[in-house]
Amino acid sequence: MTPDTITQAMAELAAADADIARALPHIGEPPSRQRDKGFATFFSTIVSQQISVEAARAIMGRVNTVLPELHAKAVMDVEGQALRDAGLSWRKIEYAKGLAEAELAGTFSADGLEHLSDDEVIAAITALRGFGRWSAEIYLMFSLKRPDVFPADDLALRVALGRLKRREDKPTPKQARQMVEHWAPWRSVGSLFLWHYYRGEPL
Repeated sequence: MTPDTITQAMAELAAADADIARALPHIGEPPSRQRDKGFATFFSTIVSQQISVEAARAIMGRVNTVLPELHAKAVMDVEGQALRDAGLSWRKIEYAKGLAEAELAGTFSADGLEHLSDDEVIAAITALRGFGRWSAEIYLMFSLKRPDVFPADDLALRVALGRLKRREDKPTPKQARQMVEHWAPWRSVGSLFLWHYYRGEPL
């Protein structure tokens, strides 16, 4: 999503939601964020699960030394011990090999996802071992640049939504989805705004 798209979306969101209209002048528009699409992004998603950004970056640096070209056949061909030595756990190696196997077998196509609907993308990604709905929705938002995604399982999003709406507690994922239905067709930008709000909540 470009800055111009975010500006347009935030104007429409502020018109649709008085709480966004109240907070927007204090914290401003969220910055644009995006990620590459394709097999390598799914591999790096596996690497980054449940570890810090710094640790994931260090591991990916070692992986890139072992696998200068990060694609499905290379992952299938490399010895598991080489990936273990790079810092991946055996469980993550299992997920990475499963991802590569699915790509090579044609049961999953990272490059083909952009031709599918949002629901079809989520179904395809969550069919892989090691990938849940949150990972699928993040890929939709930042790699495929889909404008109307709300990853309600994200804790920071729900905390921010509760604060924005001046609730004493954070909403459940189901409640959060219902609370932002009127943000359509810009729920991805609304999510960016909530992350932005979480880090810079006005007093």
